[in-house]
Amino acid sequence: MSMTLIASLVMSSGALANSGTPSDEVPEENSENSRILYQDDADVSVQMQRSVENQKSNADSAKRFLEANKDLFDMANPLQDMEVLEEQTDDEGMTHIRLQQTKNGIPVEGHEVIVHFDKDDNVDSVNGHFNAQVDEMDVVTSSATLQEEEAIENAREAVVAPEDLEEGPEIELVYYPLGDDAHLAYKVNITYRTEDPGNWFVFIDAGTGEVLDQYNTISHMAEAAGLEDEELQNEENKQADASSSVSNAEPDPGAYQSATGPGIGVHGEHRVLNISHKAAANGPGRTFSLFDFSIPNLDGILTYDAEEDFSLPGVPYSNVGAAFDLRDESHAAAVDAHYNSTTVYEYFLEEHGRNSIDNEGMALVSTVHYGEDFANAFWDGSQMTYGDGDDEFFIPLSAGLDVAAHEITHGVTEHTAGLVYRFQSGAVNEAMSDIFGVLVDDSSWHVGDDVMAPAAIEDGRFALRSLEDPGLFDVDEAYWEHGDGSGAYPSHMDEYYDLPIELDNGGVHTNSSIINHAAYLIGQEIGREDLGQIAYRALTTYLTPMSDFDDTRFAFVQSAIDLYGEDSDQAEATGDGFDGVGIE
Repeated sequence: MSMTLIASLVMSSGALANSGTPSDEVPEENSENSRILYQDDADVSVQMQRSVENQKSNADSAKRFLEANKDLFDMANPLQDMEVLEEQTDDEGMTHIRLQQTKNGIPVEGHEVIVHFDKDDNVDSVNGHFNAQVDEMDVVTSSATLQEEEAIENAREAVVAPEDLEEGPEIELVYYPLGDDAHLAYKVNITYRTEDPGNWFVFIDAGTGEVLDQYNTISHMAEAAGLEDEELQNEENKQADASSSVSNAEPDPGAYQSATGPGIGVHGEHRVLNISHKAAANGPGRTFSLFDFSIPNLDGILTYDAEEDFSLPGVPYSNVGAAFDLRDESHAAAVDAHYNSTTVYEYFLEEHGRNSIDNEGMALVSTVHYGEDFANAFWDGSQMTYGDGDDEFFIPLSAGLDVAAHEITHGVTEHTAGLVYRFQSGAVNEAMSDIFGVLVDDSSWHVGDDVMAPAAIEDGRFALRSLEDPGLFDVDEAYWEHGDGSGAYPSHMDEYYDLPIELDNGGVHTNSSIINHAAYLIGQEIGREDLGQIAYRALTTYLTPMSDFDDTRFAFVQSAIDLYGEDSDQAEATGDGFDGVGIE
């Protein structure tokens, strides 16, 4: 069926916003970055159906389609400058080609375009972000005169990283759009674990060594603390004791023998756990670990103990005997982390055919008892980590099945859409985690209702966020002046918080509730199962790193059309859901 052209390129000088390095060049939002949103119309595009006589891969066809329509897409040389990242064919018979914009063979940070083919191998739609200004710039790689070692050192100083890091840093040369210019830059990833953990991306000018931009992608369950204690935290980072770090090497499954054992969770639930003991150990008094190697094609579900330290993953969570029960109350947090990881894994496998976070059987690693009274949970790019709470706002966060689903979904997002963790793309990132949180834990449309401390519940905070009624709960008071004055989580674009980057990474937790509420409205009409199918397809097939709220509407609606048809109740309900929150 022929579709119509609904938008071509929305162009601006857009770039990611700055944290810690003020610059007049940098806008405060990334949502105006150059967007491609196109659906096929035979009158304005060329058909790229493959012929029997001249078979070409869909990857080639995707680039040839962009080349044939390069004036429409404002591209200079897509055959040369679009690099194929991924090709997938889905159960609907559609093929999706994800391409990375490059310049001189170097990636343009965050800019990806996806060409979608229907089951007859015709181009159905194109979406993503492409920066035409970078495409037109006369830049050369010879300006990368800075040594990598110097770039890493500049990045470490910018984020005040501890002297010894548990892994990395990693470095990559990219083009980085900034204001009306693009910089050849080193993208440096620095990860450390302290009371305020960091998974930073720092962009260093490859010619001058200047810090262009930086942001922290630690995906917390709740908003991280403000910057009032930044100087204190910087000092703590400098003094972090590297001797407490533990190798992140995964255990050898061959050294373990599988078993089962009972456990009791934080709320007293009785669990049956898949565990292991060293294969060579026999007789009474054997040590069992919360390691599950029993699932085919999965590297394991592995639960560790940080022992109130900041080292990750920590030590294997172990016990003499197979029972992880009330004889030691500290077991409860680990029991829930282990059990909930299994439940989330089974959801993604059974509902979406996804084999773990990377769809290739990546081990699900969790650590409990992180720090002392640490009131948060996070995904750090490689694993889930849970604090024990402060008994004022949170109890141990591993008690929440929706919390586990939230954090694991951050990993899925990292391996699929790669949504940049700031401003609207970051809010979409958080929303996808909340949405799958309530799809896996379908007991309510609230997130975090199993991890709130009694004192918080007495004060009326019975959950962290609500998809059903976001306005039930207030955001941090520091955010109020940037919203409509109500102080409540927004459920409509009229209530959007225009937050600077230093507050909640520009509103990633705060404004996510708008997308959350759209999902709730959709789910009320078509049910959780269909909502889950649409959300998963949107995340894995249509969203790209720079996707904003408008892109997300397109991704959800198009996913509903793909799965259920253009005139289906599901497609209508999805459009209505986004209309209902002012994303039209």
